[in-house]
Amino acid sequence: MLRTIAGSAALTQTIRKTMDRQLCTQIAAKRLTGKVAIVTASTEGIGYAIAERLGQEGAKVVVSSRKQQNVDRAVSDLRSAGVEVSGIKCHVANSADRKALFEHAAQKYGGIDILVSNAAVNPEVGGVLECSETAWDKIFEVNVKCSYLLAKESLPFLRQRAGGSIVFISSIAGFQPFNLLGAYSVSKTALFGLTKAASQDLAPENIRVNCIAPGVVQTKFAGALQESDAAKEATLSRIPMGRIAQPKEISGVCAFLVSDDASYITGETIVASGGMASRL
Repeated sequence: MLRTIAGSAALTQTIRKTMDRQLCTQIAAKRLTGKVAIVTASTEGIGYAIAERLGQEGAKVVVSSRKQQNVDRAVSDLRSAGVEVSGIKCHVANSADRKALFEHAAQKYGGIDILVSNAAVNPEVGGVLECSETAWDKIFEVNVKCSYLLAKESLPFLRQRAGGSIVFISSIAGFQPFNLLGAYSVSKTALFGLTKAASQDLAPENIRVNCIAPGVVQTKFAGALQESDAAKEATLSRIPMGRIAQPKEISGVCAFLVSDDASYITGETIVASGGMASRL
């Protein structure tokens, strides 16, 4: 059964409209003025919401995606929203694209202060031991290896600023695996370890490394968990708040982590899951 909070269509619709009105309608803080942020996979979904929020808080933002038309659309929309933004095509698994991404940000805005590694793939749906070797390799190449490489390749730029912030976007599935997203869940667990290890190495240099583990968010990427009424019902049954998150609810967490309000936080994973089970 769906939880009581979602018991009637009318009540659910009212809650959703209320949430939409209350979510980040006005951004008064300008905590990121003077900062330059790169957000990967940022032309839709969580990545786009993060790029928009960082820009609203004063950062100059570089967005990226595998397709130039998506970059162009996102840049246009963000500029219309008052964000100072530039964009470049970047497939994070392509070393030349990653190099061009960092050089673009440095040339356009004079440096880099923030890296948000958001790109991820999930080419197959199913249990972890049902995953093909090809899909496993692709998942770990993009979700884990490329996150590591992006962080590593950002360091010369962050060191030029004598500090900075790296945020990896993981998932609640890294704590409590989803049956339909087995290999993906394991890759997201790996990001917790990467966060811990990198934060220890970089703390003396004033470079903070943190992670966000969103719950189920209303994006195309989470479609497998919502593709049928039965799947959506099963998903909602695991969420104590009784609803799926909106991307803006993750963007505020990221804005906090990369701001000076989180200046003494590093090596941590912040869970934003509507109460879904995570660590004990």
